Amino acid sequence: MKSSMHKLLAAAVAAFAVFAAAGAGAQVKERTLKFAFQNQTGHPQAQGAQKFADLVAARSGGKITVKLFAGGSLGGDLQTVSALQGGTVEITVLNAGILSAQVKEFAAYDFPFLFNSGKEADAVTDGPFGQKLMAKLEEKGLHGLGYWELGFRNLTNSKRPIARADDIAGLKIRVIQSPIYIDLFSALGANATPLPFPELYPALDQKAVDGQENPNTTILSSKFAEVQKYITQTRHIYNPQALLISKKTWDGMSAEEKKIIDDAATESTAFQRQASRGAADSALDALKKAGMTVSELPPDEMAKLRAKVKPVIDKYSASVGEATVKELMAEIEKVRK
Repeated sequence: MKSSMHKLLAAAVAAFAVFAAAGAGAQVKERTLKFAFQNQTGHPQAQGAQKFADLVAARSGGKITVKLFAGGSLGGDLQTVSALQGGTVEITVLNAGILSAQVKEFAAYDFPFLFNSGKEADAVTDGPFGQKLMAKLEEKGLHGLGYWELGFRNLTNSKRPIARADDIAGLKIRVIQSPIYIDLFSALGANATPLPFPELYPALDQKAVDGQENPNTTILSSKFAEVQKYITQTRHIYNPQALLISKKTWDGMSAEEKKIIDDAATESTAFQRQASRGAADSALDALKKAGMTVSELPPDEMAKLRAKVKPVIDKYSASVGEATVKELMAEIEKVRK
């Protein structure tokens, strides 16, 4: 009798397990998510996107497909953010500072000479400050999944080597479509020209602009060495990148689907940061081999750069909010200690 009861109980448990598994699987719908970003295949940004797509596919049993659109093929960053808000594109990753058009506090990430290292930035973005800013995006139709890295930005041009801070004056430099970048390069005496990233290579090729500024990895993967002769290691801005999903898409997901996306975001973030930092070490050598002339400003000239851009920091500290800037600086100081 006991044996029969045990068999019945075991059968019931097994049936429940099958039912529960079927129920859990049913909570994951077949769907395709479009993931748009600006850099080319092979760039650490694209490597991170591929890792994210692979993880989502594996954890959803192949039910959720993340389709990648590299190289700005679905438009520039501002256009892509708008598409996320409308739900026509589901996922993107972009320089966090660009989100200042949605939430003004994001402009703080683009303050010149803010971070000394990527690890410093990780601690701030993964901590209370970074998460607080991400939460503010919810009412703008965006849901934050984490922060990736683009890296430290450097200056290139086709006209002359930059040996002094004053050498930047008069150059027509393409900048991100963000007010702080326009003000930053205007303060350095350049003619700051905002352009969407997909339009940059043709503009450099046709000499519509003299130069641009991006991390070494982006300069390499975008083949800017073909149209730019000089690169200066200014490291003037460090770009954390925001990994985002459309809130419309997010709100329509089950708890199980959200967990799949969140877990993939966490794992791909660690992978992407490591890939970015590894690539940064080798990109400069590759640019030299491609024929670019590399220069670094001496400490006294770097000090001049910092002095020239201080009014820009003061201006945006006021518009971002003194309390927010104070909170950010306190977080950075805590990390440095």
